[in-house]
Amino acid sequence: MKKIRYILWGTVAIMLAVYIGLFVWRGTGNPVFEASSQSESNAFSPSFMLVDHQGNTVTEKTYRGQWLLVFFGFTNCPDICPTTLSDLAVVIDQIGGKAASVTPLFISVDPERDRVESMAEYVSAFHPTIVGLTGAEKQIASAVETFKAYYEKQQPDRDQSNYAVAHTSAVYLISPDGTFVRTFGYGTATEVFVTELNKRL
Repeated sequence: MKKIRYILWGTVAIMLAVYIGLFVWRGTGNPVFEASSQSESNAFSPSFMLVDHQGNTVTEKTYRGQWLLVFFGFTNCPDICPTTLSDLAVVIDQIGGKAASVTPLFISVDPERDRVESMAEYVSAFHPTIVGLTGAEKQIASAVETFKAYYEKQQPDRDQSNYAVAHTSAVYLISPDGTFVRTFGYGTATEVFVTELNKRL
């Protein structure tokens, strides 16, 4: 009987570990998908056609020749997004003159609320080099898919306007030729970003 009980508890523990590995819970209790660690051994070239926070239509080719730090989020995000964008601002400042070769992209996963104007106001609060990108639902979904990322609108409250969006919380590093290099998990120290970029710039 004890043996069966141990097996059952072991199974529960494994399932719990897997669940925690897939979702990181923050603040309001909304799940945020944490991308698994990836490296150059499984490189891919993401693509997109979106609108930047100045109203210009852009694609991945717009940023050829630049190192990209790509992060998915939304302007109503309570913690993950502002924390990550603040960290990226610190990283850009710390790499000094090399920052001219790096463009941080903040891609909205909430096109319903994140219009060009609101994106412009939001990203400008963090750093002048951060570019906010938004677009139609299909464009966002396509971009997310090519980055092998994830997002999902959560159940709204009664007035239908207050809702969260679960999303990949990692930052993607994309090379100047448009190839995926690696991800930085949520909460990665800014020193790690700086060291990685200094090796490559």
